[in-house]
Amino acid sequence: MITVLIADDQALVREGFRSIVDSADDLSVVAVASNGTEAVDLALRHHPDVVLMDVRMPGMDGIEATRTIGDSPELASTRVIILTTFGLDEYVFESLRAGASGFLLKDTDPTDLLEAIRVVNRGDALLSPTITRRLISAYVTTPRVPGPIPELVRLTAREREVVALVATGLRNDEIADRLYVSVNTAKTHVSRAMVKLGARDRAQLVVFAYQSGLVATQGSD
Repeated sequence: MITVLIADDQALVREGFRSIVDSADDLSVVAVASNGTEAVDLALRHHPDVVLMDVRMPGMDGIEATRTIGDSPELASTRVIILTTFGLDEYVFESLRAGASGFLLKDTDPTDLLEAIRVVNRGDALLSPTITRRLISAYVTTPRVPGPIPELVRLTAREREVVALVATGLRNDEIADRLYVSVNTAKTHVSRAMVKLGARDRAQLVVFAYQSGLVATQGSD
């Protein structure tokens, strides 16, 4: 059973998500929160597998709550999906930097929401192709100085290439096709890169790729 915590400042939204999640045999809502502070407190109490986190909430917002959860050793296995009505690029990147494993709009189909919870619980990143393309576009067209990522020196040339492809939203099978390798080989490269960079999941690889300028470097070759 995958346990879920729902955090949203609107009671109707909270109950709607609770109804959707509890309708699945393999998912169960263990707590609901109306703000970020409450979400963190309940997460520490219940240790949910996945948190559905609203962005805009009174007091501590969803991004800060996500960061607090991600920084807590007690919640190392808890994954966060950011849910919002605002498809703004700054929310996407700030959510990922804060430690979120996924980002979905609130008008997502219920079936897709349930599958998203399962995907994130498995340790995979959840970034829709549309959001990924917008994120890439924003970082390609906006001048910025990449920050130093010392851990990148630990990666092989192929691992850097794979991380760059992950950051463009490609799945393991798509990476395998692009590099003419087996899916297992692509998966191994991704896993090794995550270990070397200390990334919790694929979403963190996206953050590393953009912060270091790796995506731009690969794209200019």
